[in-house]
Amino acid sequence: MGGGCLAAAAGFGYYRPEPETAVALMAIALLGAMFPDTDTDSKGQNLFYGCLVVLDLALMIKGYYKWAAIIGFCAMLPALGHHRGWTHTWWAMLLIPLPIILLPVIFYRVAPETLLPFYLAAVTGYFSHLLLDRKF
Repeated sequence: MGGGCLAAAAGFGYYRPEPETAVALMAIALLGAMFPDTDTDSKGQNLFYGCLVVLDLALMIKGYYKWAAIIGFCAMLPALGHHRGWTHTWWAMLLIPLPIILLPVIFYRVAPETLLPFYLAAVTGYFSHLLLDRKF
């Protein structure tokens, strides 16, 4: 779904990211699609947390400790509920990706509109999971 949305946005001329950004958007959409199942022991959970461990370590090595702390904090959130609980709701689909926009604005004064594609990629991935789980 993330790839289809990105292709449509580029095809209609709304958004044409650089190749590296397109890869990052696809990765975020994939992680967003896996997030609802991170509250249970699954292959998705293992892949999701494996990616976060690598990313967190890379951020620490680069000296981005605030970002590493943010990711560590967000990684703990699924443990606050049971499977197919709050992580499988429409409001979580919209709220969970909000740190993608809010935290860079708060900590680094980044313009929110530059982060909107990344937020939308996460929401699109999350939506695809809820759609396939028939939560709509």
